[in-house]
Amino acid sequence: MNQKIALITGITGMVGSHLAEYLINNTDWKIVGLIRWRSSLENISTLINFANSSNRVNFIYGDLTDPTSIHNALENQNFDYVFHLAAQSFPKTSFSSPLETYNVNILGTSTILETLKTTSPKAIIHVCASSEVFGRVPKEKTPIKEDCSFHPASPYAISKVGTDLIGRFYAEAYGLKVLTTRMFTHTGPRRGDVFAESSFAKQIALAEAGFQEPIIRVGNLDSLRTIADVRDAVRAYFLLVTVNPIAGEYYNIGGTHTVTVRGILEHLISISSISSELDFVVDENRLRPIDADLQLPSTEKFFSHTGWKPEISFEKTMEDLLNYWREKVSKYGNAFLIR
Repeated sequence: MNQKIALITGITGMVGSHLAEYLINNTDWKIVGLIRWRSSLENISTLINFANSSNRVNFIYGDLTDPTSIHNALENQNFDYVFHLAAQSFPKTSFSSPLETYNVNILGTSTILETLKTTSPKAIIHVCASSEVFGRVPKEKTPIKEDCSFHPASPYAISKVGTDLIGRFYAEAYGLKVLTTRMFTHTGPRRGDVFAESSFAKQIALAEAGFQEPIIRVGNLDSLRTIADVRDAVRAYFLLVTVNPIAGEYYNIGGTHTVTVRGILEHLISISSISSELDFVVDENRLRPIDADLQLPSTEKFFSHTGWKPEISFEKTMEDLLNYWREKVSKYGNAFLIR
């Protein structure tokens, strides 16, 4: 029996690196990771070491904004599975760089699928959209189901509407086996510090080590989020492509712990070694012009299809996130810019 081959775009990110590790530990698949030449390799240092001692992992270089590089990277490949995770994924950044966000997320997705249409036409393809496509949802439409109308609240969210629609178009028009997910907030170790909860954890770790004053800079604390652990998320993505995948289907996926951003901050402060010293202040630069502030998912469709449900508690996720930043601060000191 031929060994399955899976492509992960965005393998250097939080989700991509965790997904690669999950597949190594739970399958015998070969893993191919698509990397930009300028991407940090820190999240995949373990994978690089594994690749040096095994033929199960290798890396190829390409840039979603350069169709020729994508074609060259994929032209001699024939994948069984594709996880398209690469994106400009920071909503706040998208307000200052909307065109880059559209280019990477919309045109980049089109470039990937157009290339796969020729090189890997039988692949099962996961296109990662986002819960941000729903944007500002009225309370009466929660929990959010798959048929909820889109009301994107940032250029990032608009770009993910494009990603979502392009994936389904390639399934309907060309018969590609594309499945689309709208994952709600997922976090944990390796989460970028441009995201609220990771920024809080990073600042707490810096304050604990004495590298900054015990004042945490925050944005909108009233936004309501449903939190999942990244390690539960990648398990969901594995089930997505292996449990009777249906071309053109789309799923909301998310956790079961709903909390305000303020609640996340308060929990992280409560588990800090200097909790009594910590305070916070609103930083105007951290506020979005508008915000997707009521993120409550219905995951019934995905649960019914795959049986997936979250296993890692909110408390465990936050503890691991804070410990991740403590380890980084211990290793690098105050070399981080506080964002």
